[in-house]
Amino acid sequence: MPDFIDDSTFGEYFENFAHTAWRLETRRGYASDREGERYQLFLAGRLPLDTTRPWCINVQKQTAQGKRFERVRVVDDPPTEEQRFLFEGAASNNQAGEDIRNMWRSDAERAGLPAEDFWLFDSRFALRMHFDAADEYLGADLVEDPAEVLRYCQIRDAAWHFAVSRDAFRAHILAG
Repeated sequence: MPDFIDDSTFGEYFENFAHTAWRLETRRGYASDREGERYQLFLAGRLPLDTTRPWCINVQKQTAQGKRFERVRVVDDPPTEEQRFLFEGAASNNQAGEDIRNMWRSDAERAGLPAEDFWLFDSRFALRMHFDAADEYLGADLVEDPAEVLRYCQIRDAAWHFAVSRDAFRAHILAG
C-alpha cells in the first residue's frame, strides 16, 4: 500500500504551486461525483453553470496570478454517464480559467498513456491518485522521484498533444 499524504493537506497543493497544475483523468467514473448534488442535477437535465464552487474560486484566484490549471480527460466511445457529467460540468471549470481537454480512450491507448490518474505540479512533483474497484478515492501519494516525475511530464506532453478542447470535442460528438 502506498504512503498516502494527509488528506487535510490535499487542497494546499492547489494553492501553493508556482506555475502549473496538470491532471490526467482516466477512470470511467468517480464515486464522489455520483454521490454529489451536481450529479443529481445533471441526471435531471438541470446542471447549471457554477463558478462559485470553492474549486472554481481557487482556479480563478490562481489563474489571476498567471498560473495555469490544465487537465486531460480520457473518454470512452460512447462516453459513460459519469464521463458525460464531467464533460458538461467542465463548462464551469473552463469559465473559471481551467483548460480541460478530452481525448478518446482508443487514442490514449494508441499513444501509450497509462490508465492512472495524477496531478503534476510545476513539472517537479506529482500526486498519484488511488481508487478502488468501485471508483472510491483511497488517497494520493506524493511522487518526487525525478525519474517518475519525468515520466509524468512525458505522459502530460503526449496527452496534451492529442487532446482537444471541450468545444472541439463537443462538435465531434454531435457530428458523430
